[in-house]
Amino acid sequence: MDYSWYWGVLLQPVATGERDTYFGWLLSGLVNTVVLTVLAFALALAIGTVAGIMRTLPSRVANAAAAAYVSIFRGVPLIVQFFIGFFALPEWLPGSLGDQLKALPPHLQFMSASVLTLGIYTGSRVCEQVRAGLMARPRGQLQAALALGLTRAHAYRHVLLPMTFRTIARPLTSELLIMSKNSAVASTIGLLELSGQARQLVDYTAQPYESFICVTLAYIALNFVILRAMNWLRRRNGVPGLMGN
Repeated sequence: MDYSWYWGVLLQPVATGERDTYFGWLLSGLVNTVVLTVLAFALALAIGTVAGIMRTLPSRVANAAAAAYVSIFRGVPLIVQFFIGFFALPEWLPGSLGDQLKALPPHLQFMSASVLTLGIYTGSRVCEQVRAGLMARPRGQLQAALALGLTRAHAYRHVLLPMTFRTIARPLTSELLIMSKNSAVASTIGLLELSGQARQLVDYTAQPYESFICVTLAYIALNFVILRAMNWLRRRNGVPGLMGN
């Protein structure tokens, strides 16, 4: 293969005139990836938990609304949702809210749209995991909680959900790992996360192998940290003998 390897390019100053190196570009992309993944997963966990609860309530309206949410967002390609979230959503927002969103600095526009889109999309997947975890609980747990005088809301909060999250800890870890890779789609709307910075580095240096080898190692390291952190949380909060621990 006629290719000139040159790892020193990573330490060269960038050609745009910024006081940074190409390796600094990759580090800033990694930071954007981590921030996007953490914020979007927090949003997905909140939305998915609420929707998962709705899927198990006796109310047909709540169940149908959550089922429609899951069907829509799991059925539309993620890249299409990113385009809708960035280009169309500000036009649909009422009053001056859309104008305020468009007046944000470009980086904040890209990040906010990416967090919202990726969080809502992943929330539809988390919803089904929460629903499965709740339905796997023994029926007597809810009945016992209600018999003790707890409301249904308190029964979910204090009895069912704590055990459910312990049960679905491993699937949630998988979703977080998938989300860290899905964050690469955000580069299509302008957010320079890890893969986006790598493509920009290739455009300026014409050294694709060095760029994408670094990106590959960065994703491996990020996934390793996620696995270790989630396994630590699972062991710390696990209940002996409970499925999923």
